[in-house]
Amino acid sequence: MSAENRTRFGKTSKDIAQDFAEQLKYSFDADVYHTTPEGHYQALAMAIRDRIIHQWDLSRKTQRAKSAKRVYYLSLEFLMGRAMTNNIINLGIEKQVKEALSSLGYKLEELMDVEPDAGLGNGGLGRLAACFLDSLATLELPAYGYGIRYNYGIFRQQIKNGWQAEQPDNWLKDGNPWELKRPDLVYPVYFGGEVKYIRENGKDTFKWVPAEQVNGMAFDTPVVGYGGKTINTLRLWSAQAPDEFSFSEFNSGDYTEAVRNKISAENISQVLYPNDTGYMGKELRLKQQYFFVACSLADIVRRFKRDGKYDWKKFPEKAAIQLNDTHPSIAVPELMRILIDQEGLSWDEAWEITEKTFGYTNHTLMPEALEKWPVSMIEKMLPRHLQIIYEINSRFIQKATSYFPLQHDKIAKVSIIEESSPKMVRMANLAIIGSHSTNGVAALHSNLLTSSMFPEFNLIFPEKFNNKTNGITQRRWLLDANPLLANKITEAIGDGWVTDFSQIAKLKPFADDKAFRDDFAKIKYEAKVTAANFLKKDCGIIVDPSTLFDVQVKRIHEYKRQLMNALNVIMIYDRMKNDEAYRNSFPPTTFLFGGKAAPGYVNAKLIIKFINNIARVINSDPQVNKIINVYFMPNYRVTMAERVIPATNISEQISTAGLEASGTGNMKFMINGALTMGTLDGANVEIAEEAGEENCFIFGHTESQITALKNNYNPEEWIMADEGIRRVMELVESGHFNLTEPGIFEPLIKSLTEYGDKYCVCADLRMYNDRHNEATDLYKNSFDEWNRKAILNIAASGKFSSDRTIQQYADEIWHIKPCKVKKSTTDSVLEDAKKPQIIKK
Repeated sequence: MSAENRTRFGKTSKDIAQDFAEQLKYSFDADVYHTTPEGHYQALAMAIRDRIIHQWDLSRKTQRAKSAKRVYYLSLEFLMGRAMTNNIINLGIEKQVKEALSSLGYKLEELMDVEPDAGLGNGGLGRLAACFLDSLATLELPAYGYGIRYNYGIFRQQIKNGWQAEQPDNWLKDGNPWELKRPDLVYPVYFGGEVKYIRENGKDTFKWVPAEQVNGMAFDTPVVGYGGKTINTLRLWSAQAPDEFSFSEFNSGDYTEAVRNKISAENISQVLYPNDTGYMGKELRLKQQYFFVACSLADIVRRFKRDGKYDWKKFPEKAAIQLNDTHPSIAVPELMRILIDQEGLSWDEAWEITEKTFGYTNHTLMPEALEKWPVSMIEKMLPRHLQIIYEINSRFIQKATSYFPLQHDKIAKVSIIEESSPKMVRMANLAIIGSHSTNGVAALHSNLLTSSMFPEFNLIFPEKFNNKTNGITQRRWLLDANPLLANKITEAIGDGWVTDFSQIAKLKPFADDKAFRDDFAKIKYEAKVTAANFLKKDCGIIVDPSTLFDVQVKRIHEYKRQLMNALNVIMIYDRMKNDEAYRNSFPPTTFLFGGKAAPGYVNAKLIIKFINNIARVINSDPQVNKIINVYFMPNYRVTMAERVIPATNISEQISTAGLEASGTGNMKFMINGALTMGTLDGANVEIAEEAGEENCFIFGHTESQITALKNNYNPEEWIMADEGIRRVMELVESGHFNLTEPGIFEPLIKSLTEYGDKYCVCADLRMYNDRHNEATDLYKNSFDEWNRKAILNIAASGKFSSDRTIQQYADEIWHIKPCKVKKSTTDSVLEDAKKPQIIKK
């Protein structure tokens, strides 16, 4: 096709086919003898990226020209998943891309499957950050996401003899065609050394003389808003040594020493969450946190000072920095250091700016999960920052004392410094004191933050605390993940829900439409077929799409109670073995588990083994295996979630009440028409409020009941008082699920008995089993009613869009407005390619 007959980077199928072919030829020198699936995927990705670049540039220029306030979202995790389909859908060119590839003999689905997941996160925290970036761009709010470009993301999970085995996830081995390396954006980051006190011009100053330097280089990934108007940036930092290696040491024959500094520097961005059970691991994690914070703040300050005309008092009017959990909270003393030591502001001026700039999101109700670092470690690594932290604390304690006179216990609780052995720096306290906003992520969570976790801070700073219930992007988790259902919804109510999810409420009347319910049932079955095909190809699991799918997929942790789910499965299995009527009344069901355990979390890994052993026994038992099957899906990740969640009937959200901050998996299942089996914990409370408890299966002790129960809780009494639970425990203790591995599950048994059942599994198990039986009865005997409830859940899910969450952040915390970007119709590459003019100072 000649240049005269096609538009450069046009969006017709012919334009895209031509650009794909040119990328294959000129970027990869591909022909029939030299071609790979990876090359095909990368060629398409680069052809799509070419259609992003100009609008991306225009977004930045527009925001700059309008002097728009930006939000900077600092997160140690961004669990982005695959980018291809999300970018294609948000650009509005899915049909054209499919036609272009088909004309050349390719299928989009085949090329998509080559892309590795960008697994730069551990679970909900990182996936939330990814949803937020999508919403920020779609709402046309100027934003940057800042994080670390880990060479190895969350580990690839294998199952060997039932045990989790961690394998490195080398997601960058073939490169990442979506990112752009920015060699012009490199910032030095310093560690160690000493602080010198200097008196200059009648003023006390402090000079940090560091001992070590690491450089951070930016790698940018475009974040395409739906409609392709605003394209924001995810900027990830890669650690590099200032010098590649010592040439003199290399020449002298000391090859290892010659590259030691390079390896040490690059280790910082090597792996997501290095094992921090030892001192070296803890030190590396703290280095990671400061590294990305220092690079990000340097970049934010550079942007603020860019035109040379700036007033530091206006910094909070141009920048809102959100700390996603405590990981980036070292940003508080870092910004103070920049303002005082580098910019020459007074303490009071710097503190006012800092407090107005930062917002902090808390993500946990478990005190042991709040980050603390040894004072000695910070002193060694960041001596100037420790000085600043002590000064912040000293001034704050003076204020706190006026609220709690002679109440040393309360002063000790709010102090940034924990007077333990060793002394620790409490990062959550630092984040609360150093920000103007502290928000929880669900109504229950936010209430518990002020009433149970931080009541003293709430008394001092009542204006700081607020709630922002989490959300998910419907574009990824419905439009992209479940296209058949998305099309059916659009057919019924129009496509306004894609950008205004409150419109999903229009679906409610269709729950009473028999034809619509029948179509919904067919779509759910097709989703199960898709999931079954994926699982067979991905991990060799064979599931029957005609069965009920009961799914629990999330990080493996005792408070999330995968163990209780497993015990309930044994309860069902045991009853089936002894009760023919029950066996015959039970709908054919596939129980699916998925999730990763932290490498150092012994009991979590043992729970995975337990589930796999249960699966082996049940799946090989001819008396029950035509009715129930159990599978643990290895290597749960975003791509697997996108296949399994649309296929699910029962969504297991069964954490101990009062311990799950919010959850977002519960929302993904809800918008895809699964019914929630859940405790009144986290966002489950609001899901039940929106959908109606009659359309969920709520069970278990509430948070207040759990608190009261623990005052006099003896789990063995609960076990002995219930024959079904007692039989389950006896079956496990007998070795029925570990005949060749005697005693391996003893730690799990003891956790439920001798060690006090910290997460109240025994107290909730009977209620759980009863509700589960109600659910399976409804599914088998009133399938049409089940589908009516499922549609009502979808219609009630409008609150749980991340668009709503982000709009609340924008209005109530960040105070930023949309910056409208015109859709680009021209490509000014020649103008942008002109050699920059050197401006004489």
